Amino acid sequence: MTRRGFLGVTAAAAGAAATGWIGGAHLLGPGLPGLLLPSRLPLPRPYQVPLPIPPVLDPVRHEAGTDFYEITQRVAELDIIPGVRTPAWTYGGSFPGPTIVARSGRRAVVRHRNELPEPTVVHLHGGHTPADSDGYPMDLLLPTGDAGGASHAGHGAGGLARGSREYTYPHEQRAATLWYHDHRHGVTGYAVWQGLAGFHLVHDEEEDALGLPADDHDIPLMIVDRSFGADGSFLYPRADARPHSHGVAAPYMNGVLGDVILVNGAPWPVMPVEATRYRFRLLNASNARRYRLELDPQPPGGGGLVQIGSDGGLLPGPIAHDALDVSPAERFDVVVDFSRYRPGTRIRLVNRLGSGSTADVMCFDVTGPAGESRPLPERLAQGPALDPGRAVATRTFHFQLRPDHGWSINGRPYEPGQVLARPRLGTTEVWRLISDFHHPVHIHLDPFQVLSRDNRAPGRFDAGWKDTIDLHPSQAAEIAVRFTDHPGTYMIHCHNLEHEDMAMMADFITE
Repeated sequence: MTRRGFLGVTAAAAGAAATGWIGGAHLLGPGLPGLLLPSRLPLPRPYQVPLPIPPVLDPVRHEAGTDFYEITQRVAELDIIPGVRTPAWTYGGSFPGPTIVARSGRRAVVRHRNELPEPTVVHLHGGHTPADSDGYPMDLLLPTGDAGGASHAGHGAGGLARGSREYTYPHEQRAATLWYHDHRHGVTGYAVWQGLAGFHLVHDEEEDALGLPADDHDIPLMIVDRSFGADGSFLYPRADARPHSHGVAAPYMNGVLGDVILVNGAPWPVMPVEATRYRFRLLNASNARRYRLELDPQPPGGGGLVQIGSDGGLLPGPIAHDALDVSPAERFDVVVDFSRYRPGTRIRLVNRLGSGSTADVMCFDVTGPAGESRPLPERLAQGPALDPGRAVATRTFHFQLRPDHGWSINGRPYEPGQVLARPRLGTTEVWRLISDFHHPVHIHLDPFQVLSRDNRAPGRFDAGWKDTIDLHPSQAAEIAVRFTDHPGTYMIHCHNLEHEDMAMMADFITE
């Protein structure tokens, strides 16, 4: 859509915000930002499809201290909804893409080849990554055979690449659940909706020593919502189907919500589990949908979801939850002890923020007698906390819908190369994030620690190191940040992908 058309919509939307409504969703309560896009085919019954596990990608070669990978981005037809085929944009022919399993301190070089019909950008979300491999939204990877696109690239350290590009990941960071996805300016929402997302897991010796559930008991779960056309294709309300157009159709400017929940690319799947402990790496890779995940039934005594990690790695100690609120891009590593249930029990993972078809996520069927598993240690990962008393600067970022500019940070829509902050490497700063609506705010390069919400204690889901914080309507949060190692241009932005595409991003430069 044109910027003039977008601003006309936002002027009306800003007035509607006073009553708490925008894009068809109530924003001032615990509900969902965004507007539902209904599917145009009959929805399958839940719990009919086995849970798929994304394949692990093998390196193509090894050198001293470095593993080399290759991924081809291409269109593939997938079996998602029974009876129809879904053309998807994929990493390596699958959705999710293949999982990269890495070791802390061992470098990975991933060569992406673009055989899709449009340019792409790859961002390793949560990666401690040099600027030229971070996936700056203007550092385009053009499709093979495309000689154009120079007018659409610039400002980033990676520049323009044709056909293929190597991304270098040093992995100088703690064990953590990371993920990779498209990050092209203006069309991230469309590209991710079409299938460009995958897991990237980092392990280290500290994690290895804890005896956590591993191998077949360590399961990544990518949760998304999607809508489908009558022919099985992914529906998405793109503003303009031309390759270089940006944004989403005006009614969906506050987020696109689907009516089918996919876990690892399957609709409402079922997983047989032994009566023992499992580790689940929960990732909300939805464009805009928030989830309140809960086991039904709860185990005796409650606390069935035991959190052991957040975006940036393991917590100091386990935290038991009855439910988890997960905003787009957040990760929660949890352990579920199925020995607390009788064999033969079916346990649903439900979404208490959903209704109808979006209230169900997946289910687990407990098989066999209780198996042996080590109890969780009381202490997990011990790391130094950032000291806000030693902060060298305090910065404020307002995430707002402006009648004159639309979605903005500090009153400005995104312009590549326009810098909002210049933090010094190795120093601690306090960043104050102020929100009008629901905004999951993501910061590139290094994780942060949540200090407070509305001048009170952090929320119950803020523990550990985060790279995405779920800001609630009319809320101010303070976080402590410290960037290290890599100078260059990085991003702060809303990870509601429709907000991001409609200019709720900003550059910062580490020096």
